[in-house]
Amino acid sequence: MIKIIQSKTRCLILSSVLLISLWSCKQESSTSTTVEPKEVTETVMADPLPSWNEGDVKHSIIAYVEDVTDSTSANFIPVFDRIATFDNDGTLWSEQPMYFQLFFALSRIKAMSADHPEWKNKQPFKAVLENDMEALMAQGEKGLVTIIMTTHADTTTDEFEALVSEWIATAEHPIKKKKFKELVYQPMLELLDYLRANDFKTFIVSGGGIEFMRPWTEEVYNIPKDQVVGSSVQTEYDYNDGKPFIKRLAKLDLNDDKEGKPVGINRYIGRKPVFAAGNSDGDLQMLRWADANTFKTMKLYVHHTDSIREWAYDRTSHIGKFDKALDEANEKKWTIVSMKDDWNVIYPFEKK
Repeated sequence: MIKIIQSKTRCLILSSVLLISLWSCKQESSTSTTVEPKEVTETVMADPLPSWNEGDVKHSIIAYVEDVTDSTSANFIPVFDRIATFDNDGTLWSEQPMYFQLFFALSRIKAMSADHPEWKNKQPFKAVLENDMEALMAQGEKGLVTIIMTTHADTTTDEFEALVSEWIATAEHPIKKKKFKELVYQPMLELLDYLRANDFKTFIVSGGGIEFMRPWTEEVYNIPKDQVVGSSVQTEYDYNDGKPFIKRLAKLDLNDDKEGKPVGINRYIGRKPVFAAGNSDGDLQMLRWADANTFKTMKLYVHHTDSIREWAYDRTSHIGKFDKALDEANEKKWTIVSMKDDWNVIYPFEKK
């Protein structure tokens, strides 16, 4: 938001210029010395959210931040309590036609298949190896859990981090033909930067795997590993011949989705957020948790309304279903961002 010097200040400046001019004229008539008029400049602050279109949503975000960071405001929030939580899939980066972590898992099945010839005739692995997504979906939740546990467990934390780091550095989205890490939302990157510039501490709180996100969130979002909350498997410590390591087990520890999000926030952060952003029914409990804060809060939902630049979906989507939460957000007058109407840019590579 560009801040212009108020009219009273402008008048004072112009009056000063006039006095200088009169003084100069008087000096010229008495001493014949020419005094150059002083140049008047105005300080202009850069727009913190340039990829957001001017409108109610952008203005409400800036108004909220200015209010709660103003020490003279009744709504002032101390720095320690300026906690902002963001869902990842569909809120900070795209999530269609399926969660990006599932793309990673499918790639791991194919990479591991050479050591498992039996998978050619065994579901759900057979469907993955044959690229038969219909057959894979027919396996239901049990089949997807099998895929995730097979590819995400029985490794050390260091080994898993190396696998994720290699994949995120090179893997491309099959439709967008861009690296997955490039399909982040430029407006949300700006929002993260704007909040941090005003002493908010930004966290990811996602249903995605905590150790899937940690290897790359600092590079992509400038959010360090210790500010990532996500679903996790159980782990155990071992000390093998003087070499300590932590092993990932095929047992779920926390499902950081829906009711699990407030639980994860309490476990890893210890403070209720004052700013919470999501995009689906899976984020509703997190936004309710923020709404229960005694400080003034902002609850923000990203609504996927742009079928041309991204995807358009909500109530009936198999990914990022936005139904019950959409009704509650409208009822409680939470902030709903329309991608089509509120963002002039979707991805960083679209910037002019």
